[in-house]
Amino acid sequence: MATQPTLSEHESKQVLSAFGVTFAPEAIVSDAREALVAAEQIGYPVVLKLVGERLAHKSERGLVRIGLNNGVAVEQAANDLLRQRRDDDGNVALLVAKQVTGSRELLVGMVRDALFGAVIVIGVGGVNAEAFGDVQMRVAPLTADDLDDMLDSLATRELFGAFRGQQPLQRGALWRIVDAVAQAALQRSDIASIDINPVIVMATGEPVAVDALIELGTDTPPGNGNNFTPDDVAEFPRHDDAGFEALFNPRGVVVLGASTHPGKFGFVSLHNLLASGYRGRVAATNLSGEVVLGVQTIGSLSELAHGEYDMAFFCTPASVNERLLQECAERGIRAAFVTSAGYGESDGAGQAAETRLVAAARDANVLLAGPNGQGVVSTPSSLCAQIVAPYPPPGSISIASQSGNFVSSFMNLARASGVGVARAVSAGNAAAVDVADYIEWLSRDSATATVLSYIEGVTDGRRLRTALELAVARKPVVLVKGGASAAGARAASSHTGAMASDDNVFGGLCRQLGIVRALDVDEAFDSAAFFATSSLPRGNRVAILTTAGGWGVVTADALSRDATLQLAELPDDVMNQLDELLVARWSRNNPVDCAGGETRDTIPAVLAVLANSAGVDAVVYLGIGIQANQARLMREGAFHPDHGLARIVDYHERQDERFATAAHDLALATGKPILVATELAVADPTNAGPRTVRALGGMCYASGPRAVRALGHAYRYAHHRGLAQ
Repeated sequence: MATQPTLSEHESKQVLSAFGVTFAPEAIVSDAREALVAAEQIGYPVVLKLVGERLAHKSERGLVRIGLNNGVAVEQAANDLLRQRRDDDGNVALLVAKQVTGSRELLVGMVRDALFGAVIVIGVGGVNAEAFGDVQMRVAPLTADDLDDMLDSLATRELFGAFRGQQPLQRGALWRIVDAVAQAALQRSDIASIDINPVIVMATGEPVAVDALIELGTDTPPGNGNNFTPDDVAEFPRHDDAGFEALFNPRGVVVLGASTHPGKFGFVSLHNLLASGYRGRVAATNLSGEVVLGVQTIGSLSELAHGEYDMAFFCTPASVNERLLQECAERGIRAAFVTSAGYGESDGAGQAAETRLVAAARDANVLLAGPNGQGVVSTPSSLCAQIVAPYPPPGSISIASQSGNFVSSFMNLARASGVGVARAVSAGNAAAVDVADYIEWLSRDSATATVLSYIEGVTDGRRLRTALELAVARKPVVLVKGGASAAGARAASSHTGAMASDDNVFGGLCRQLGIVRALDVDEAFDSAAFFATSSLPRGNRVAILTTAGGWGVVTADALSRDATLQLAELPDDVMNQLDELLVARWSRNNPVDCAGGETRDTIPAVLAVLANSAGVDAVVYLGIGIQANQARLMREGAFHPDHGLARIVDYHERQDERFATAAHDLALATGKPILVATELAVADPTNAGPRTVRALGGMCYASGPRAVRALGHAYRYAHHRGLAQ
């Protein structure tokens, strides 16, 4: 059987039946007479198909007859189908099956992904499966909760609830089909893809598997893909924790290859180390023994005292780095960050040099970061050992990235927002320590509250999955995935394979594990900043407070696009309190639009009513900074400080400071997220509103929709961890 690329429908059903999938009664026959006998035994109405190992999509060739209610119809259909067989169809037969009726159809499938192994697919089924493309993917093994999330994430999810007099889909029965498919995939590594399409949902809600297709492929060796065992977690930590401590919390740093030329890495890295206020010992090597930035360089590492330096920062040619690693070990140095290029990113010779470098580091018992990396930052140690700017403010977000540019992007956003960073590292070529290693270690790091990562190429899906699973069990993990493409593992004949892609698979895995998967840098940083500055929402009911209608409308629109958040229904007692605080023309709805009728204390009072309501789990406050923005224009105009402007400018700015403080204090008092959003966070960071939010340790979001997006990610993470309803 392993030599066949595709099993016939009947053979596919036999394989899946052994794992517990129940199909409608059927029989394989060779001619019209046998078809008639089988139909009488099965009971009308029946379906008749021409089947064979080379007939994957029978409907597209018109090789299916449905609604056959009597013997004459069966014999006529059988003869007609047999006349349509072609010479290249191979061996064919007739399949007679009990017709199952239902207006809703699902696809249940599996495709073998090259990186993550067996991927289970749920989506809209029938002949239009590919046209709709409404699918969800998760990596096996799955749980029944994963299936619930997949169904709830479908764009057409309402079809499978109570719909036009039909009962909701029986999810327990569907889970038995899904679990059987997963078990077949995990136990039969020669199966490349499985396609059960359609699974018809009857009016009673019972799902019935109707058609099936299995494609075979090369056996997957045990340990690849998703053949996980309990011993997999033993891979982490793969490196001695002492090496990571030496990298992020070194007692001393030596820059190898320091230079007096301000355009060279050997100058810039030493400058950044000193300028950041690093509190440990600093040394540098230079063949000429020059003084660089006040540091008297040495000609060789042998001149260093033993045991006083933990990390070496390499700005040296690749040709000398293997020798230098050995010298590092002799001085007691436990970590090396190698910025040198010319390794695996270049050519075959470079790859060979990288292999030797890894071996040298292993022999020397030195943690090797890089090569071809940008550097490492650790604000708890005031460490900025990198060849570029910036140096971020201290905080609790830690960054691990395959791209140095993205490390800089995240740290630039940290500087702009005031939401700081604990650790940051670019993996470079990740020759010995990859992003999975960093993510897992950071998840155990006491200085880190949230892990933020950019991932581009995945070479070992099993290791990455294990690292992410371990990490997200400890703290939030936010990922940006670059290089998303439609070049994922495919099974040419199946609907399932045709809809599989690298991006769908990776996105499904993130959803399954509770990872926040962001689409871009702004979304990623906003989400990480939420985790770093706010309590988790305990529910999904959101109130929006706005000082202008349009902002509330677009924010409500963003919330409606979120699959999990919802506008809170304000109870009568809240409405009565708001009536007393707001002018008669207020919106009398959520969003709460003050309609320009605010007095001195309106915003803090309304915030308090919303935040203290039992029917509200989070508040988004829009419009902070308006008064201070007017104050700025008054201050810059030719009439300030006369005409009473000095007094009113001061008042306006104090008001926005009060509003920011009220939001902060209420968030602490209620334990609920209160998100403050205004474009002034970007347009005028010195505005009293966003400035005060930052000073109080909060995140001021650049818009209401961006705040909602971060809140949605936080709610889904909290719900996944069982921390929210």
